[in-house]
Amino acid sequence: MAVHGGVFWFAAAGVAAPAVAVHWAQADAFRERYPAVKVGETLFELGPHGGSSAGGAALADFVLSLLAADGHAAAGGHLAECWLLERVRRGDERQRAALRTQSGTADPKLVGAVELMQNNLEEPLTTDEIARLVHISRRQLERLFRQYLDRVPSQYYLELRLERSRQLLRQTSTSIIQVGLSCGFSSGPHFSSAYRNHFGLTPRDERRQARGG
Repeated sequence: MAVHGGVFWFAAAGVAAPAVAVHWAQADAFRERYPAVKVGETLFELGPHGGSSAGGAALADFVLSLLAADGHAAAGGHLAECWLLERVRRGDERQRAALRTQSGTADPKLVGAVELMQNNLEEPLTTDEIARLVHISRRQLERLFRQYLDRVPSQYYLELRLERSRQLLRQTSTSIIQVGLSCGFSSGPHFSSAYRNHFGLTPRDERRQARGG
């Protein structure tokens, strides 16, 4: 069984399962080092020869699911009660909080717009394109973003791209220019300027700090 960063040790030893659960903050680094292993941002993975958990609170769900799989559901229920868990989450549930949890809304238009942004980081859509794809006007879309996320769509989109680029800079060895391009920035100077304005340091400084330099 591998928990959180322990899955790296399993993969290095060649005994990782074909599909593993890796904490979302470590997923890119894992994919780069072990491209043959399938990575999902799920809470945990269970297989015939073991399993893996992304760690954190998902560890409790992992343990309780293991007990249930081994025929000890009653013991698992007692543990869940002791741990004050209202329910045991499935392994295939997503790690990161859904937008409705972050913003307090389940508005389908807003959720759809954010999903479009998340799925189009390399070639960003315009605000008008996003509004058209979720079947509302640009003004309605901007109103939703201001109401629930306290920013205009373009600002939220930029922040998504910058957060993604920071994750890649910290966890992978992908060149800085390629990181910028993969997150929708047309040139090195454009990427560097936007990154510095948002985080207060350049992409190069970010990578240097992440490597302890």
